[in-house]
Amino acid sequence: MGARGSVAHVEQLALGVRIPDRATFASYLPGENDEALVALERLVASGTGFCWLSGPQASGKTHLLQAVTVAAGEHRRASYASLRELLPLGPGALDGLSDLAAIALDDLDAIAGRREWEQALFHVYREAEERGAITVLASRLSPVALSWSLPDFASRAIAMHSFVLKPLDESHRAQALRLRAQLRGVDLPDETLRWLERRFPRDMGSLFTLLDTLDAAALVAQRRLTVPFIRSVLRE
Repeated sequence: MGARGSVAHVEQLALGVRIPDRATFASYLPGENDEALVALERLVASGTGFCWLSGPQASGKTHLLQAVTVAAGEHRRASYASLRELLPLGPGALDGLSDLAAIALDDLDAIAGRREWEQALFHVYREAEERGAITVLASRLSPVALSWSLPDFASRAIAMHSFVLKPLDESHRAQALRLRAQLRGVDLPDETLRWLERRFPRDMGSLFTLLDTLDAAALVAQRRLTVPFIRSVLRE
């Protein structure tokens, strides 16, 4: 194997969530979502503003939210969280966001229609607006398609700069997997890439998780990611 790639800076976040070292702007292949990527990079550079990302599963929403957090976290306090994961904790779980300079919240679908959660989120919005914080939110459905119970928050959500993300097509999936491997310092031969694409789920989350597993095994064994080696790892 070649030399290992450098590990991206990882922020320990206010809500106790750790961002994977692979979640950066550099490791995101935009496909048809280049406008969203450019807009978020500019948002982080400006240090203030709101943005909403929507799109189906595996369209890159979580990656971009975490990339915003990592990029913003180099110079200011930043936090990423999934509201679906915070749901059992109640709306009070958002109290720790009041002094952050960058907030990235995922899975807004999980709290749409829950008035206490929307009130807590509206409070986060108002405080972020007052101090000029970066705020990026994401959901599968667009803000206008979600069933809100709090008109004040609904109107502000709908008014945000919004992007609908599209999943990568087959050719872009291959490029994204190769890019991720290169950034990790992993040699991914063409034969291996084609073999993985034929035999495993096509969504990028599953492929990236598989690459992480194989990369760890290859590092321990000091082996390249050849098809025979991958077969031996998966049998174990």
